[in-house]
Amino acid sequence: MAVKSTTANKSIATKTTAAQKTKFPKETYVKWYKDMLLIRRFEEKTGQLYIQQKFGGFCHLYIGQEAIVAGTASACRPNDKHMTAYRDHAHPLALGTDPRVLMAELYGRSTGCSKGKGGSMHFFDKEKNFMGGHGIVGAQIPMGTGVAFAEQYNNTDNVAVVSMGDGAVRQGALHETFNMAMNWKLPVIYIIENNNYAMGTSVERTTNVTDLSKIGLSYEMPSKIVNGMRPEDVHDAMEEACNRARRGDGPTLLDIRTYRFKGHSMSDPQKYRTKEELNEWMEKDPIDHVLEVIKSNKWLNEKEIEDISLWVKKEVEESVTFAENSPYPEAHELYEDIYVQTDYPYIKEY
Repeated sequence: MAVKSTTANKSIATKTTAAQKTKFPKETYVKWYKDMLLIRRFEEKTGQLYIQQKFGGFCHLYIGQEAIVAGTASACRPNDKHMTAYRDHAHPLALGTDPRVLMAELYGRSTGCSKGKGGSMHFFDKEKNFMGGHGIVGAQIPMGTGVAFAEQYNNTDNVAVVSMGDGAVRQGALHETFNMAMNWKLPVIYIIENNNYAMGTSVERTTNVTDLSKIGLSYEMPSKIVNGMRPEDVHDAMEEACNRARRGDGPTLLDIRTYRFKGHSMSDPQKYRTKEELNEWMEKDPIDHVLEVIKSNKWLNEKEIEDISLWVKKEVEESVTFAENSPYPEAHELYEDIYVQTDYPYIKEY
């Protein structure tokens, strides 16, 4: 049975209808547009390649949610740390990771960002301070908080950003972590990428607390709802949270309302939602919004916009070529980059 998304989710995303006046400069909007379009096209190509069985495993696309990572990246500093769940393709792209090494990781090739060992759900990029996508639901919440503790312990001015889906907030580790993070005033920002459905069950059917920002209030953690279909709103909320963390005032919880235009994973038949609901949200596409702002302010002409599209297309095509021409890991890689206990007899056989 299809279930409508919450009224709260719908009310925050309104369609752009007029020329936009904004405090953000041209450069910010152009970067948002380039980054979000690259994410969208990368994910679309990923979906096509997955159907063609170019690679296997699970595959979770970020299509529709691009404004969250775009606004987050623009509000953070290069040394801030980022960690998320297994819907993780967009985060490193927004942070500047080369799409070639990401596509190679999808293909399981040695040139991938995790040497071909992680696949779709386990992207990492130490140079860009992306601390990984993690496949265990909610596991990144305490781990990312540990990163924040390390930053505090080492007296840096860095912030840890921990992203999770709305389904992950049911994990008990979240509550223990929130309590510790507030008690120690850790420099961490928790983002709920709230697309309303977790794997396929709406927030309304899993909790009486449909306003997930209220979870933070139990620990007196500053918490707010954010429009996740607008990078401006995400940036503003993140900037406020980052300033709080850098002052030493502790964590913030952001319930960022968004919507994924595709299923939970590539195998999701999406029977839990209606086509009418999906179409309603697709009319609020964050990429269309940013492009409209750019056009209404005459910041780019049609040729310049087309040039961006061509650049994105070229980046994605080259990422596929790079991946398909890259070698698979060699057999000895099975025993590298892992922790083993060497006093077991069967280990010595190798």
